[in-house]
Amino acid sequence: MLNNKLLISVIGGHDTDIETSDLAYQVGGMVARLKAILICGGLDGVMEHAARGAKEAGGMTVGILPGADKREANAWIDIPIPTGLGYTRNTLVAGAADIIVALKGREGTLSEIAMALTAKKPVIGIRSWDIPGMIQVDTAAAAEAVIKGLIKE
Repeated sequence: MLNNKLLISVIGGHDTDIETSDLAYQVGGMVARLKAILICGGLDGVMEHAARGAKEAGGMTVGILPGADKREANAWIDIPIPTGLGYTRNTLVAGAADIIVALKGREGTLSEIAMALTAKKPVIGIRSWDIPGMIQVDTAAAAEAVIKGLIKE
């Protein structure tokens, strides 16, 4: 943890349905209520809904962007970090966090999950990929309970 501040990456796809968008928003709010900093890929879809949830709950957001222009970040990102790395930036999204919360997504989300698990970081999946080593839950509230248990350890 950076200066005892919990860093939580919320990962998931660009293309989201209403259920996943609502879930991302709830997870973002949960991150803020935990007084953690939300890290994401900074663009649209799950990233935007999670960042909006965090901001509306008074939290701080960081977007690690694939492009070189910080103006690519969604409106809810406080600290845009342009990388110019494309999908390689997924390594940073996974690596920067203490805990990762994975929502529905495709190959990019899968790569972030793999990187986080390889780094032995806790990965909580909510209706996402089901991979050995992940902690599977069904709701943002259940993810919050898991996170609270992890930070007490």
